[in-house]
Amino acid sequence: MPRTLPRLRLDLDFMPSPAADRPGLLIRDPYRYSDTTLIIPPALVGCLQFFDGERTELDLRAALVNLTGDLRVGGLQQHLVGTLSQAGFFQDEVYQRMKDARRAAFAGAPRRTPAHAGAAYPDQPEALRTTLAGWMDGGARQPAGDSLLGIAAPHVSPDGGWESYRAAYAALGPQYQDRVFVILGTSHYGEPERFGLTRKPFATPLGEAATDGALAGWLAGEAGPAVKMEDYCHAVEHSIEFQVVFLQHLYGAGVRILPILCGPFARSIQGGGRPEQDENVRRFLGALGELAAREGKRLFWVLGVDMAHMGRRYGDPFAARAGEGQMSAVTQLDHGRIERLGAGDAEGFWGAVQENRDALKWCGSAPFYSFLRAVPQSKGELLHYQQWNIDDQSVVSFGAMSFR
Repeated sequence: MPRTLPRLRLDLDFMPSPAADRPGLLIRDPYRYSDTTLIIPPALVGCLQFFDGERTELDLRAALVNLTGDLRVGGLQQHLVGTLSQAGFFQDEVYQRMKDARRAAFAGAPRRTPAHAGAAYPDQPEALRTTLAGWMDGGARQPAGDSLLGIAAPHVSPDGGWESYRAAYAALGPQYQDRVFVILGTSHYGEPERFGLTRKPFATPLGEAATDGALAGWLAGEAGPAVKMEDYCHAVEHSIEFQVVFLQHLYGAGVRILPILCGPFARSIQGGGRPEQDENVRRFLGALGELAAREGKRLFWVLGVDMAHMGRRYGDPFAARAGEGQMSAVTQLDHGRIERLGAGDAEGFWGAVQENRDALKWCGSAPFYSFLRAVPQSKGELLHYQQWNIDDQSVVSFGAMSFR
């Protein structure tokens, strides 16, 4: 009997190769279980469909013979299968060993090391300080007072969203320096209806931000199975890391944080009803609200959130351009949701998210909703809104808000 080919992992990043001299399909692991990046030549891209866990080596061999016109394809077949397996791109034992090793390493590490330094922002302290100062230069300060509860800032690359980062962080004055910053970040890789916590300090090129382990431990105890403690997603996620960098720029390296990754409320979006109808979500939001009420002004809330994701990268049948065509309608729909956020209307906001099963693909909907439920007295103000072409055919929208 011919052997069945392994199944290709579907949680990988697939995108056109950016290298003009190496066309094809680029594949990489967003979870960083594997450090390998592969570029599959155009002629072999179609062969990836055979790695579905059902087709066999004979099926792949027949396709390669048809492709090359040569019966001697054994070496090419072995090379393709071996390269994908060694990279950890199959659902096989190689991948499982890589995954287990990376998760164990994060669990045992004394700190959460920066995952995006040197790519999304400079990895040298002085260069980072200079860059942050440039991004923040000219930010309009908000009215003085102590009524500010929190802010919402983007988690898009600061190169594209610095104006919104500046608008959000310009709202913070020196009076908030000693707060514990509860950072609710989008979990792009986490499980639906789950919340990721860690007790580890967050290291950046500026130093280490201290995580409030007591608060994290209390949440984990109260929320039970809703929480993934020492969630590996923290190791690769950017939605919290970027906020830590800006907070350190304002208040120094040792700023205190409570980092919380919010998985999507997928069941509610797809099946209707409120997120709290899931027992795990209800339990966590109840604990988060109790923490907010108990700690009061000891806490300051920071949301690391983007809004709509439109265009070909995100599965839409059209090429999106910021502020043009379909994106003009998206602007109006975004502002409708922002109005509900500003009014503190959790029900109205979630109703808007559920329309057409969130056709806007707001990746920040779970952190926004969690905040509205935890701090129901909050009222928000939009400080800045923008759209940005993340590539030639795809747009992300985001903005800055303050909550009082």
